[in-house]
Amino acid sequence: MKVMLDCIVCPASCHIQVELYGDGTIKEITGNTCRRGMDYAKSEITAPVRMVTSTVAVEGGISKRLPVVTSSPVPKDQIFAVMEKIHKIMVCAPISVDDIIISDVCGLGVDVVASRSIRRRKEEEA
Repeated sequence: MKVMLDCIVCPASCHIQVELYGDGTIKEITGNTCRRGMDYAKSEITAPVRMVTSTVAVEGGISKRLPVVTSSPVPKDQIFAVMEKIHKIMVCAPISVDDIIISDVCGLGVDVVASRSIRRRKEEEA
């Protein structure tokens, strides 16, 4: 079986072809122009990961939603579990950028952190 990937690790955007044995192990990787492309293809085939970005509700802030991001990539098959945890959260302002919103989300060793600061709403703004 052959899998086609567009490499995203550098501006060259190589079109990488990964040939797999019947058991899913990698037979050959072609089309990459650098080592990083080969590493990306191996990772994408064996254990794909993604950064997760979302928003959480904010109480008492100048904004109603706080953008958040995972501190490192999470396994692709865990994205929905991470999103489920994120959507259950409400934080209270003030929040500073890089504040940990969820520590060790889903036991993955990855934190969900604020990607923006939100100050508290003044009483006259309420």
